Amino acid sequence: MNLLSRVAVDVGGTFTDAVASNDEGELFVLKIKSTPAAPEEGFLSAIALLLTENKLQPNTITDVIHVGTIGTNLFLGQVGLNLPKVALIATKGFRDVVEIGRQNRSELYNVFFQRPSPLVPRRLRFEISERVDASGKRLQEVSRVDLHELGKRLKVENVQSIAVSFMNSYVNAENEKEAKRILLEESSAPIFLSSEVDPEHREYERTSTTVVNATLAPIVSKYLGSAMKGLNELGINCIMHILSSAGGLVDVSEATNRPIVTIESGPAAGVVGAAEVAKNLGFDRVISLDMGGTSAKAGCIVNHNPLVIPEVEVGGKVHMGRTVKGSGYPIRTPCIDLAEVSAGGGTIIWADAAGALNVGPISAGAEPGPACYGAGGKDATVTDANLVLGRIGTELLGGSLRLDRVAAEEALQRVAQRTNMDSSSVAAASIKLVNLHMAKAVHIVSLERGLDPREFTLVSFGGAGPMHAAELAEEVGIDRVIVPPWPGLFSALSMLLSNVKYAFVKGLLASLNELTDGQIEQSFLSMTEDALGGLVERGIETSNASIQRSLDLRYTGQGYEIEVTAFKPFDKREAIARFEEKHEAVYGYRQSGEKLEVTTLRLAIILPVAKAKLGVPQRSTLEMRIPSRRQVWFEGEWFDTQVLQRGHLPREGVVKGPMIVEELDSTVVVPPRWICENGNAGCIILKKVED
Repeated sequence: MNLLSRVAVDVGGTFTDAVASNDEGELFVLKIKSTPAAPEEGFLSAIALLLTENKLQPNTITDVIHVGTIGTNLFLGQVGLNLPKVALIATKGFRDVVEIGRQNRSELYNVFFQRPSPLVPRRLRFEISERVDASGKRLQEVSRVDLHELGKRLKVENVQSIAVSFMNSYVNAENEKEAKRILLEESSAPIFLSSEVDPEHREYERTSTTVVNATLAPIVSKYLGSAMKGLNELGINCIMHILSSAGGLVDVSEATNRPIVTIESGPAAGVVGAAEVAKNLGFDRVISLDMGGTSAKAGCIVNHNPLVIPEVEVGGKVHMGRTVKGSGYPIRTPCIDLAEVSAGGGTIIWADAAGALNVGPISAGAEPGPACYGAGGKDATVTDANLVLGRIGTELLGGSLRLDRVAAEEALQRVAQRTNMDSSSVAAASIKLVNLHMAKAVHIVSLERGLDPREFTLVSFGGAGPMHAAELAEEVGIDRVIVPPWPGLFSALSMLLSNVKYAFVKGLLASLNELTDGQIEQSFLSMTEDALGGLVERGIETSNASIQRSLDLRYTGQGYEIEVTAFKPFDKREAIARFEEKHEAVYGYRQSGEKLEVTTLRLAIILPVAKAKLGVPQRSTLEMRIPSRRQVWFEGEWFDTQVLQRGHLPREGVVKGPMIVEELDSTVVVPPRWICENGNAGCIILKKVED
């Protein structure tokens, strides 16, 4: 009897990872080079190869999980992806709201600064006479005649997608719904209403979110359709889930109709897995670090829940881990709070005109890759530095990827000639620099959120993460590191640790002091009933659903909100206490007794699934070798260092560094003054010890 399996695929910038888990908890893994120009080909190839190598039958696959990278790639200008023709229909006098935006400038002192070009050109932004006031009263209905004429024009323009955003529609959506009904009589293009995509106040952000959603929809729909067709051709006929930016799984229908929920899903996977590892090991506060081939991402987890933010910008600039405010297109959808820096194995090491050493932001990527890959790359990278310093051996992926140490030394020597340093010093300094970049990302998700990183444990994964984890931890004051099972494939594995999760929001701009506990509770109950009913209509089983509730609060007159948990039944005093405590942690002060406003109610419906089992002994395709020794550079000198494989670590007791632990998908570096031991859930735990 063939066991049933779930499959997850993570298409990264350098490698594509696939992991399958069967009913007995056994894992099957695969790591191949990515195909950046055609990610769907890499996705399907990885699944086909995973099935073939492990003799898995297509008809035993019950679920395929994927991360939605296509949306991010669209705004990064991936070759072969072009923005579709989108129209915007707005209230009369408001068609330019997406171009006017906010007053903030991403480059304050640049007199030549220009805002990002609107996704919808002005000639495709149309106005309709209609009006709903701030209380939701319908002052003017939409004109059927005007909308019919507009629908004909949109058809002539061959518009591929339509966004509708009317003033105050988050309070009363009748005009938007009527406009959609009329337009569908003339146009076959999909229509997206702001009251359905982002029913919150602030017309610019709501309109921008709706426009971005309408822009993504044709591309994401085509990609997912192609992926589903490819799976069917492989003989796989099962449901498909996409990881959302908030860290939960959503079905293809949700990803197609609201693609904004998956736009930042790629980096979110590992944080979900890190939270599951923390829960298994009993750690309440952990920071996740995912260092792959092109970048490093840090996230923060408190009480086993990743921190989530309600708004992000896409297509903008990133500086030192932060998205530069005003440089991109704002979208409001829950996203795991992440800081990303250019610090991956393929990040290029270079010297500027003054001879100063730099690392990044450019990456060698999958093609041509680091110089040591022997695939045509000439630039020195972080991987080349680790190879020259002895931190990785000359074979990766069980020998399927051989590294050229001579090519790495030559690439580093070219940089050294411009810096008056030798190649080993360049490599060591580069490792220090890249660790400092990652330390900045850790500080963004901890210190800048009112949290002390010294109170946290670092969970490090990604192909390059465990090589840098201990030294990075020292840099930020952390004395314990967890390396999860299959660290180089952990983002893919993490998708098999995620529950299905759907997020819902409702704008409610009102004084908290004037609302009763019963009124807010009733609003939550109404939201819950509508949300569950909508899922049931789509054929989604909700009998085992759990519900998380929260609301956004602010002091009256403030321009920013803080999300706080709303327990059942709702208690205003508890909510105020949690808000003021969080406000003081983030901003350094509280105004006890000041009136509060509620701006948004939030709901998350979580549907549990059968998760992959951590800690189950796994077969490895890495041939067990006799432990050896090699020279490894630490702290300015060479150390005679033990090199062993993960399977050689004793089940009990500790091993002192310096030490290198090799496995199929990653390498763990244990510096001097650190110890290493096997932990629960298949993890390796590193601890710093006093001299």
